[in-house]
Amino acid sequence: MRVNSLKSKIAAGHPVLNAWCSIASSHVAEAIAHQGVDSVTVDLQHGAIDFAAAFQMLQGIATSPAVPLARVPWNEPAIMTKVLDAGAYGIICPMIETEAEAQAFVAACRYPPLGQRSYGPNRVSFYAGADYARHANSEILLFAQVETRRAVENVNAILSVTGLDGIYVGPADLSLSYGVAPSMCPTDTAVVTAIADIRQRARASGLIAAIHTDGGATAGRRFAEGFQFCSLPADVRLLIDAVRAAVADAKPHQR
Repeated sequence: MRVNSLKSKIAAGHPVLNAWCSIASSHVAEAIAHQGVDSVTVDLQHGAIDFAAAFQMLQGIATSPAVPLARVPWNEPAIMTKVLDAGAYGIICPMIETEAEAQAFVAACRYPPLGQRSYGPNRVSFYAGADYARHANSEILLFAQVETRRAVENVNAILSVTGLDGIYVGPADLSLSYGVAPSMCPTDTAVVTAIADIRQRARASGLIAAIHTDGGATAGRRFAEGFQFCSLPADVRLLIDAVRAAVADAKPHQR
C-alpha cells in the first residue's frame, strides 16, 4: 500500500500544510495540489461539491505528491465509506462533541476488527495498491473536528477513542459557540484559551493537533504554538483575495 506521507512527516516533527478545496473542479484541485502543499482537503460539508465531483478531484490531487483528504458533510457512515473508497487518505468529520460520536466516526472508517467499514475499495485500489485493505487501518488518518463548547468539555473523552488520529479545531464555529463573531483567527480570550487547551491535550495524548487558519501567516504562528497540521483558507477565499488585490492595483483610485 502507498504510505501516508503525512504520518511520517508529523512523526518526524515536520509541520504539515494543508490546502482546502471548496470549488467543484478537478482542475482547481489538481493545480492547487502541485503548489508545494503537503495535502489537499476536498470539502463536502461547506464546499459546492457532491460525491461525483469529489471523485474527480481526488483523481486530480493524485497526480501530485500531496495527500488527498476529505471533509465529510456529517458523521454519517455512507459518505465516509464512499470517499475512502474513492481514494481519500484521511477524513475530517465535523461537529464531533462526544466520545460516542467519535467512536461512531472511527467505526465507520476502519475495517474489522477495529470498525465496521464495508469492503469495496473502488478507485483507491488503483491509487493505494492491491493490498489496500490489509494496511488501510494503519494508514488512513481520522480527524475529529472539535468546534463547540460541548466538545471542548468532552475533549479528554474524545481523545481517548481508539483509532482516532487527531483533533481538528474549527475556530469559526468554536467562536460562535462561545457567543462571539466567527473568526479563523479568534482574539476572544475564552476562545483563545480553549484552542490552546485543545492543542495541549491532543499533543499530551499523542494525537495530532490540527487547525484551520485564515492564511499563511496565521498558519506559521499556529505551527510555532505547537499545532502539527494547519489548513490554508479555501480556494474560493484565496481567489477572491487575489482578484480583489489585482483590482486594487489596477484601479488604485477606487480603493
